[in-house]
Amino acid sequence: MQHKVLVTGATGFIAGHTIVQLLAAGHDVLATVRDPARADRVAHLRALPGADRLTLAGADLTAPDPFGALTDVDAVLHMASPYAVNVADPRRDLVTPAVEGTLSLLRAAARSPRVRRVVLTSSMAAITDEPDGRMLTEADWNTRSSLTRNPYYFSKAQAERAAWDFMTREKPGFDLVVLNPFLVIGPAHTADINTSNQTFVDMARGTYPAVMALDWGVVDVRDVAAAHLLAMTNPQAKGRYIVAAGNLTMTQAVAQMRAGGYGRRLPRLNLTGAFGTALMKLASRTQPAGTGSYLRTHLGRHPRFDNSRSQSELGLTYRSPQAALADTLSDLVRWGHLDKA
Repeated sequence: MQHKVLVTGATGFIAGHTIVQLLAAGHDVLATVRDPARADRVAHLRALPGADRLTLAGADLTAPDPFGALTDVDAVLHMASPYAVNVADPRRDLVTPAVEGTLSLLRAAARSPRVRRVVLTSSMAAITDEPDGRMLTEADWNTRSSLTRNPYYFSKAQAERAAWDFMTREKPGFDLVVLNPFLVIGPAHTADINTSNQTFVDMARGTYPAVMALDWGVVDVRDVAAAHLLAMTNPQAKGRYIVAAGNLTMTQAVAQMRAGGYGRRLPRLNLTGAFGTALMKLASRTQPAGTGSYLRTHLGRHPRFDNSRSQSELGLTYRSPQAALADTLSDLVRWGHLDKA
């Protein structure tokens, strides 16, 4: 069944891949960007296969009603939300636009007689602030982040909670499905580097002084895009879905990069043990606030998560973290961000 779909934040990393898959599936797409006239920002979208079924519309998250005229659609995929680790004012730059943008979208959708489903791109940041060894499920919520402790995480948790509160309070004519992806990596449609892929560029350029005890849940951006289509079209989809393929440690990533000949300045000093982790946590005090907070809450932590609902209910299949990283690295070379020996 073909749908007309509103995708917010269309120039985003995940949104671009989702639009590709929507068009390939035959759907009509109305996609929001800050300025449709900015050819340098939207040319890659206009050049996509099937772009004759893609319409770009301007929307500013800070406007009073940015989506009010855009909800004559069957479904909405809401992806527009700021993503940054270090900001000058966490409330102004992260929390307010994330929460108000989400509520503005939901209010507009509630006024539309046509919208039947909204899929919200949330994050594992709304599920956990500091992995503690427990098996994380969709029932878990991040209750520890704040404006001073992992403020980006705080913004994602606040925005998702606001969405569920809206559904309980307003009881709109559509249902809400939420996706909670972990670290999203993979190939890009432009030379812009998303924050997750930048991590591997930094490794190759010698930004990291040592191999640290960092362990990420990882998912390929193309699988996250597929999850959005499945969440939109599967009538049984409901609630939240953890979207992550598996774990990838910094040790594993550096080894894979070295074996593949990526970067000549990869870290060699091993500080993954207890002493090294304590030392790196101490050194994190010299980093920008967001980076320091992240390191202190994630060094030495092993995230465990149950992604079974995304597979059994949505029917999602995953690329392995190693395959996702391999494609990421090849793509970073293609865009000139990495060298390969």
